[in-house]
Amino acid sequence: MSVETVQEDLAGSGYLASDAIATTVFLAEQLGKPLLVEGPAGVGKTELAKAVARARGARLIRLQCYEGVDEARALYEWNHAKQLLRITAERAAGESASGSSGADGDSGWASVRDDIFTDEFLLARPLLAAIRSEEPVVLLIDELDKADVEIEGLLLEVLSDFAITVPELGTIEATHTPFVVVTSNATRELSEALRRRCLFLHIDYPSPELEQQIVEAAVPDLPSALAESVVRLVARLRELPLRKSPSISETIDWARTLLALGASDLSPEIVRDNLGVLLKHRDDIERAAASLDIH
Repeated sequence: MSVETVQEDLAGSGYLASDAIATTVFLAEQLGKPLLVEGPAGVGKTELAKAVARARGARLIRLQCYEGVDEARALYEWNHAKQLLRITAERAAGESASGSSGADGDSGWASVRDDIFTDEFLLARPLLAAIRSEEPVVLLIDELDKADVEIEGLLLEVLSDFAITVPELGTIEATHTPFVVVTSNATRELSEALRRRCLFLHIDYPSPELEQQIVEAAVPDLPSALAESVVRLVARLRELPLRKSPSISETIDWARTLLALGASDLSPEIVRDNLGVLLKHRDDIERAAASLDIH
């Protein structure tokens, strides 16, 4: 395994990685460390985790973070409905055997209450599912900055020990150490405790040369000269004070749009009529049109 091999494997799975990205992925694998990836929306952070999974032939397990995500949605929860059915059935059996709802029924309940907190009743959510997986997995903790800061505390044991403690069962350790990718759009500052447990990678928009390679790989029928014009236009738009700059995926969508329209060049009319493919806010479109002088 080498940096060059990682770069080739990622390219083979459809992700053209810069030297810096390939090096950090290589080190994360060699050191067994989680990878914290920050950068603006749409630069390929999530796609990197997917590409690593494809390149390694591993299953991808994703925890999509959002405001309000909690332990029950991230780690695990108990199957309360199944527990209640078990309790009810056991109590009914005890009452039937004793012919009453007295002491023997209570004894039946006492005998079952310790049995309902077993693996049979445990519902694994993404973090626990990744830890317990019997096959290699890539664990993607996506957009952590959107979650409440308290969720970071739940992650520390996973990121440092690749283990999860369930009070009723004890500590569950990973059978296979997952490759962990934590992504953030940096809308809030993540804790130092979390950062300390990870290797850090900042991904920005790619260089024009790399983005043109990405476009040509994704839209192979697009003429090279037109691909270059697409990348130049997108680069100009990213220099504007927009509410949301075009992502790499939107650059690819723009290229596919031009191909579908049979465009041979970026005429003002083509650009003006299809800016909505690249920009998703009306004021951004108006600002871009004024800057490009294509009213």
